[in-house]
Amino acid sequence: MTEPCDLSAVEARALIGAKKLSASELLESCIRRTDAVDPAVNAMVARDDERARAAAEAADAMTMRGEALPALHGLPIGIKDLENVAGLRTTYGSQLYHDHVPKEDQLIVAKVREAGAIVLAKTNTPEWGAGANTRNAVYGATGNPFDPVKSAAGSSGGSAVALATGMVPIATGSDTGGSLRNPAAYCGIVGFRPTPGLVPSEKRPFGWSPLPVLGPMARTVPDLCLLLSSMIGDDAADPLATTVHGSTIRRAADFARPGTIDLASLRVAITPDFGFAPTEKHIRKVFADKLSAFASLFGAVEEATPDCAGTDETFEVLRAVGFLANLHDTVRDTPEMVGPNVRANVEEGLRYGALDIARALKRQTAIYQRWQGFFENYDVILSPAVTLSPRPWAELYPAEIDGQPTRTYFHWLALAYAATTVGHPAISLPVGLDDNGMPFGLQIVGPRGGDAKVLAVAAALEAALAGDPLTARPVPNIARLAAGPRIDAVPGFLGFG
Repeated sequence: MTEPCDLSAVEARALIGAKKLSASELLESCIRRTDAVDPAVNAMVARDDERARAAAEAADAMTMRGEALPALHGLPIGIKDLENVAGLRTTYGSQLYHDHVPKEDQLIVAKVREAGAIVLAKTNTPEWGAGANTRNAVYGATGNPFDPVKSAAGSSGGSAVALATGMVPIATGSDTGGSLRNPAAYCGIVGFRPTPGLVPSEKRPFGWSPLPVLGPMARTVPDLCLLLSSMIGDDAADPLATTVHGSTIRRAADFARPGTIDLASLRVAITPDFGFAPTEKHIRKVFADKLSAFASLFGAVEEATPDCAGTDETFEVLRAVGFLANLHDTVRDTPEMVGPNVRANVEEGLRYGALDIARALKRQTAIYQRWQGFFENYDVILSPAVTLSPRPWAELYPAEIDGQPTRTYFHWLALAYAATTVGHPAISLPVGLDDNGMPFGLQIVGPRGGDAKVLAVAAALEAALAGDPLTARPVPNIARLAAGPRIDAVPGFLGFG
C-alpha cells in the first residue's frame, strides 16, 4: 500500500479535496518518513511539527466545512533555509545566524502559505548558498539519498533530498549557478529555474540582476507546476516583476499545470558542454546513451550550441560582485565566522574594479544577443544538468575533472550558469541513472521568456520516458536509508572539512 507521503502533490491534493485523505494524515505520514530517513541524510534541519499539526487540523476543518480550497491546500512543504519563515529558526547556513528566528515570512513563504501549503521544516543549504555542496558549520552535511556519503549538490540540497525520500511533496529552492537544477539532478527530482521576475523576490541586493532567482522543486513536472502557480506574481517589491501598470501579466492559471506540446514538432539542439563547460567523459557518454533512447521523439535533433564565449569570465565577475553586496561587511568584520567559499567570493570581488564590472556587463549583453539569434532556429536546448557524477560531500568542491583543474570552486557548475548568465528558463529532469548508479539530470533550456514551453516539453518527455526503467525517475531505497548509519557520525560532518 502506498504511503501518503509517496503520493504526488497533484494526487494528494485531489484526494484531500475529495475528502479521501486528510491533511493531518498526509502530514503525519511525512513526519514518520522524516523521522525514519532524515538521520541518514540530514535534509530537514529545523522542524516545525507542532505548528504544522495545528495548520493541518485547520485545513481539515476547512475541508469539512465545504469551503473553497486553495491550490496547495493541506500539502506539507519544505522551505530552503535561505528563506525567512516567521517564528522558525532560519540560519542561512551561517554560524552568525545560529539562533536567528525571523518575525515575518519572506514573500515566497507568505505566498505558498496563502495557497494552503503547510510548512513542515527548513531544508539544509550551504552557508549563504555558496558552493553547491550542501554542508555548513551549523547543521552539517546533507547526504545524497542514493548514497549518503556522496554530495546532494546545492545549494537547494536539503530540499532535493527531502523530496526524493518522500519527506515532503513540494519544496522551495533558489538558483544562481544552478542551485535548483544541480541538486535536482543529483537526487532524481525536478528543479526549475524560471525567468527572472516570474517568481518575485524582495531580497536580491541588486534588484535588476537576473542571476539569482527563486523557484519550485518537486518529484514530477505537474507537481512542480502546481507549486509554481502559487509562487508567481507581479509584486512591485521585485523590480524584475514590474509590468504594464494596471494589468496582470503573470497569472497562476497559466502555470498551474503543464501545457501540451507535440515533441515531434520540435527542433532540438543538443550539447554536452555549451562549448566551454568542463563536462567529464563519463557524463558525456551517459548523455549520448540517454539521447539514443529518446532523440527519435523529436522532429529534428542537431548537435549545436549558442556562442558562449566569455561566459566563465562574465559569470565569475557578476557573481562575485553580488557576494560583495551581500556579505562584504560580514567577511570584513567577522572573518572567523565565515566559511572558505564565502570568503573566496568576497576576496575575488574585491579584486575587480569598475572597468572589470563594465566589461562583464557588456559581455553579458553580447552573449545574450547571440543566444537570441540561436533560438531563431531551435525550440529548446538539451544538455546534461551537471558536469560530473556525484562525488563525496567530504570534498568541498571538485578541484579537477578528468585530471584537468577547474577554474574556480564553482566551475563545475558551468552547464547551469550558461543559462543563468543570459536569463533563460531551464529545468533539470531526472532521466534514470548514470553508469555509477547515481541519478542523471537532463537540462532543458528554453527561449527568452519560454517558461511555459520548457515545462510543456519537460512534462511530455517525462511522460514518454516513465515506462522505461533506464529513463524513468529513479527512486532511492527508503528501507536501506532508514536502517543505515547516521550521517552525523561520519568524520567531518560538521563544518567545511
